[in-house]
Amino acid sequence: MKILQNFIARSFATLYSPDWHTSISRPKAFFKTSNGTTVDWSEAGLPSLRQGSSLKVEEESDFLVSPNGTFSSGFYKVDTNASCYSIWFTNSVNKTVVWMANRDKPVSVEARLLETGNLVLINQEKRVIWQSFDSPTDTLLPSQRLVKNTTLVSVRSQGTYLSGFYNFKFDDNNVLYLVYNGPLLSSVYWPKTSSVYWPKTDGTVFDSGRTPYNSSRLAISDKAGQFISSDNLMFNASDYGIGPKRRLTMDYDGILRLYSLDESTGVWVLKSLEIQE
Repeated sequence: MKILQNFIARSFATLYSPDWHTSISRPKAFFKTSNGTTVDWSEAGLPSLRQGSSLKVEEESDFLVSPNGTFSSGFYKVDTNASCYSIWFTNSVNKTVVWMANRDKPVSVEARLLETGNLVLINQEKRVIWQSFDSPTDTLLPSQRLVKNTTLVSVRSQGTYLSGFYNFKFDDNNVLYLVYNGPLLSSVYWPKTSSVYWPKTDGTVFDSGRTPYNSSRLAISDKAGQFISSDNLMFNASDYGIGPKRRLTMDYDGILRLYSLDESTGVWVLKSLEIQE
């Protein structure tokens, strides 16, 4: 996660800006990009960024300018595939840099969003150095693995994105469980002997075929809607089969739900879980 945070800190800004292009007038000033293109900063530069907008590493015409145009800031190319966020004199011929962030570690990372829903960062050697699949929030997607050090954490309430109090993860006995992890107390609420999956009052995880003896702690779902875990927990979606987009979500109310997308309406449909014993 720290790699992503550093990458975003170097690559993007999300500050508020007014409607600059109609309210600010500046004298003409030009500079040349590394490919020889002449750019008028008064047309291309921004005084600040509106929330949700960004400065892109690959776009040299994306940069900020000071009120009178003396200084500009943006990504300054220091190598063929590397840039650093910098501040320079606008009217200087070769962009005289007066400040540079992370100049010993320039940005040389590419971000790709895969069709699986996995956001990956790839370095110059084309190796994945970070992926969102390793840091889930409340949802597990097909082919995304739940392992020893990952946890699905619910949102706090419907319509918000703050972290909530319900977790789905492996415990120290290598068994998947649901736990309420509140500010004052923590309590496992599944599995337990009174649950529908362990109907016997003196039951254990072994009664449903679960086992704590596999220490790999690995769980994964596939496109067809099947979920398999190293503790022998297995279930299928009620509409099992290749076709719909799916997600397994730890919902805000503490219930783990499997959804399928009805692409004709754009609505997520709840599918029941068929536990395999």
